[in-house]
Amino acid sequence: MHMFTGFDNRFLAIGLALIGAVALAIGAQFQNDAVGEKQGKNQKPNGSLSIKQLLSLMKHPRWITGILLTGVAVVFQIASLSLAPLIVVQPLGAIALVVTSLLNARVSRTKLNRITMVAIALCILGVGGFVAAASTVAKETVLTDNSMLAVLAILTVILLIFVVVFARRGKTAKAIQFIIGAGVLYGFVATLTKMVIQRIYQGQFEWLTLICLVMLGVTVAFGGWFVQSAYASGPPDLVIAGLTVIDPMVAVVIAATILGEAHLANPLTFLFFVICGSAAILGVLLLSQFHPQVLLAKRKAALWSKRRRA
Repeated sequence: MHMFTGFDNRFLAIGLALIGAVALAIGAQFQNDAVGEKQGKNQKPNGSLSIKQLLSLMKHPRWITGILLTGVAVVFQIASLSLAPLIVVQPLGAIALVVTSLLNARVSRTKLNRITMVAIALCILGVGGFVAAASTVAKETVLTDNSMLAVLAILTVILLIFVVVFARRGKTAKAIQFIIGAGVLYGFVATLTKMVIQRIYQGQFEWLTLICLVMLGVTVAFGGWFVQSAYASGPPDLVIAGLTVIDPMVAVVIAATILGEAHLANPLTFLFFVICGSAAILGVLLLSQFHPQVLLAKRKAALWSKRRRA
């Protein structure tokens, strides 16, 4: 079923995923800087980017560089997914959170407060524990049509919900709402990518695989809008925290429940998964409330509100 065999491939997959995570972190900083410049210092710190703003970003050198680095990260991620189960490599993107936090603190001259450092530690330890446990029980299985249809059906429902919700509230949404949306969608992006790779290895590239590719494109585009809007209303390390925690959690749940990659896990392992996942999610929530730049954004929002009323 698989082009590569042997335990050593998992070490290679982990290495590739870590390189991709570093590229993602640096790309995130470039994109955040570019979006911040386009938004301007006096803009309201919440709400989605308009089509005009997105188009103008495509001419910004720093944004283009950030997108290219993100592309590099995607290539390494795809390579890692071809070598190991989804539940092993996908959570490793959390290393991007450390790189982004340190890089953004240096670029923005922001001193990370204690709560922020605790939040980052919770994210890293939670995801790290998750990967350690997953690597002992993860096993790929034959990908069936029914499993693929189940994933596509769930994704379709989620996309419809997001379209309705953000069409009505996109202009007033906060960074954490965009981050949750992006994390959920990119969890499906990773899952769809893995599914396509696995079907190719199984010699089953047919109409259902083509539908997966189409849905992959739609999900990447929609998720990309969420990410850019999140950059416009939150610090890059908060965005990366959401993506590297929510994204893998969604992907892992799908892989474990629908794709059957965790069928060797016992109840204690699943309990450990829940504990690690809860710790990582708590870290993201703390970042969304107490990151120094989030606190600054809240003060700016209050000032913006007062000026508007005046």
